[in-house]
Amino acid sequence: MTPEPVLALRGRVVAPSTVIDDGVVVLQGERIAFVGTRADAAGAGWQEAVEAAAPAAEGALVLPGLVDVHNHGGGGASFPDAEDAATAQVAIDEHRRHGTTSLVASLVTATPDVLRQRVQVLADLADAGELAGIHFEGPFISAERCGAQNPAAIQEPDAALTAELLELGRGHVVTMTLAPEAPGVRGTDGVVAALVAGGALPSFGHTVATAAQTRAALAETVELLAGTPGARSARATVTHLFNGMNPMHHRAPGPIPEFLAAASHGDLLVELIDDGTHIDPELGRAVFELVGRDNVLLVTDAMAAAGMPDGSYQLGSLAVTVADGVARLTGGESIAGGTAHLLDVVRSCVAGGVPLVDAVYAASVTPAGVLGRTDIGALEAGRRADVVVTDAELRPVRVLRGGIDQGR
Repeated sequence: MTPEPVLALRGRVVAPSTVIDDGVVVLQGERIAFVGTRADAAGAGWQEAVEAAAPAAEGALVLPGLVDVHNHGGGGASFPDAEDAATAQVAIDEHRRHGTTSLVASLVTATPDVLRQRVQVLADLADAGELAGIHFEGPFISAERCGAQNPAAIQEPDAALTAELLELGRGHVVTMTLAPEAPGVRGTDGVVAALVAGGALPSFGHTVATAAQTRAALAETVELLAGTPGARSARATVTHLFNGMNPMHHRAPGPIPEFLAAASHGDLLVELIDDGTHIDPELGRAVFELVGRDNVLLVTDAMAAAGMPDGSYQLGSLAVTVADGVARLTGGESIAGGTAHLLDVVRSCVAGGVPLVDAVYAASVTPAGVLGRTDIGALEAGRRADVVVTDAELRPVRVLRGGIDQGR
């Protein structure tokens, strides 16, 4: 039997709880074999691999492969518009080369027939291991807070359609964005119950819910997940906190304080598009301080323009114009997804004052938990060899997925 190749990577290693100066990550085949200091690597039997490794560049960082659970595309390709696997693969490869080694493909509100077709294309890619899952952003959302979603395709919550889409997704549907106030979302015959029964999670967002409506939906969801053996996760999520929902006001609190309170108790995970466009990085820092890194998911909400120049793009049935790196609906003001890679979001988050370890954790360990995965998301022995080497400014230099270079 041919021995598995061994590769040692040196630099400041970002582990789940600390940064290891003069650190080493040893890969053996498709798995991580060792994480620790250079001195400890020698004692653990990896002296030869460490000696063969290239010296770390000044300021070099070694991160886990990042995990994005809300992503509509990149590299000029859009998941909501991908009629075949080859088109969707363009977007996957774009983000993978920039450090996102596990990606959930997000669809947008569309007609049932379009959703049926698109989810099957994405399920094929998930079966092949190219995608980590599928997210439906709609169609059961608020027309008043639809953002870059087609209001004409929004429909009343339908548990039967939900169950059908989950079946077509073949176990790969991770989340569905719902407005908690919409009739048919809650209850034993509601969409939330259908999602949980089908192995998926509700993600509350695009909503005009009151505080009371939000609290009631969260309480019911927490109880349902706790009482469902084999649920994907014990915690539901919030789709891009602050965006696509009524802002908090002292006389009309809306959903945001309820989401923050539930997250602070460990009952909920909140997405943040901490890219400097969707929210101010100082607000991102405040959320980390309020709820803790274990309850935050850094996401991109990326669309086709990620990694591409300004210009005209498509997001589902809607036209989008990107100017100065910001995507907006053509002829309107609504932000239409992100143009960043997840590593860019981590960089923005750190610039806003979040500790590097916490920002990386929220872009790797925590989202891996949403997927129910323990083989990805952290630099720990035994996990898949998903590793990102960056320069001191968090710019990608080398990306490996399962120990294989991703062609930067």
